[in-house]
Amino acid sequence: MLGALKALHERYRVCDEGRIADYIPELAKADPDWFAIGIATVDGEVFEVGDCDQVFTIQSLSKPFTHGLALEDRGRQSVMQRVGVEPSGDSFDSIIRLDANNRPHNPMVNAGAIAVTSMIAGDSPRHRLERMLDMLGRMMGRRPTIDQAVFESERTSGHRNRAMAHLMLNFGILDRDVEEILDLYFQQCSVIVTARDMATMAATLANGGVNPKTGERALRREYIRDVLTVMHTCGMYNYAGEWAYTVGLPAKSGVSGGIIAVVPGQFGICVYSPPVDERGNSVRGIRVFEDLSRNSGMHVFETWHQHGQVLNHIEGVGNPSPALPDTTQPVGDATVHKREFELDERAAGED
Repeated sequence: MLGALKALHERYRVCDEGRIADYIPELAKADPDWFAIGIATVDGEVFEVGDCDQVFTIQSLSKPFTHGLALEDRGRQSVMQRVGVEPSGDSFDSIIRLDANNRPHNPMVNAGAIAVTSMIAGDSPRHRLERMLDMLGRMMGRRPTIDQAVFESERTSGHRNRAMAHLMLNFGILDRDVEEILDLYFQQCSVIVTARDMATMAATLANGGVNPKTGERALRREYIRDVLTVMHTCGMYNYAGEWAYTVGLPAKSGVSGGIIAVVPGQFGICVYSPPVDERGNSVRGIRVFEDLSRNSGMHVFETWHQHGQVLNHIEGVGNPSPALPDTTQPVGDATVHKREFELDERAAGED
């Protein structure tokens, strides 16, 4: 297993596409060479290569987990009254698209995530923050902390999110002080994690809501299906359709450079690499997941892997099949990155 992950890491470390997200000023300080791949199984095993101890802020990787907490606190019907579950087809920070009922389209875009965060129960802002941190801590197996510099940076520069929140207040989606809700949302996005933490959190979803390392229940099993479904259809924003086609796993990306994915009942994966494409998805992360899916059969609509554990097939990435054809094309204000070069050839040229 480690040999396969090392081969993937070596293959894609030379990829120099994408750029560091800088619309949140603190994120611009990331090193573009940081690159980690981690897998955590439902049996508690962890396989990792690269910069798996490097800390970064969770950003939008938090959205599936706060969605789960809101479902526990409010129930499906109440959450659905305020936030839909349909793919939006728009970017993660789209400010204008609400559905016919004036709801955000889903909990994975910023507007929906802000609405979901507003539904976390608690007697005070501090209590709501503590409950959110407690849940995230159960997911990762340690008590999380917040990067105060990133939080202040998000709070200072988050005018677009503030505009969304006021629009939702106007439509009755939010029902209390906008600044209080946004402070909790910005703190949520500023939680400090590593690729190891995120692989464990993905494995906890794969394990029906029980952390496989600690044995502690982090989210109720009855809502795991809801969370994974929305991840599968909406977790990669306006790349969700191509992701479902090429990779085929419930997943979530974050603008700090992380992507998590879940193989239900088996394991969770995190790839972390800060340079992102126009859609806010890690470029190296997408390459790694495409390679894994092509060569291990972990796509949810593959059938042959049902005769054995997907984990046993990952060693096949050491001899990868040809890449998918180049699908580069304009999509609104975004472009799918070209796949017109062979990374192995570029890596060989550097030796």
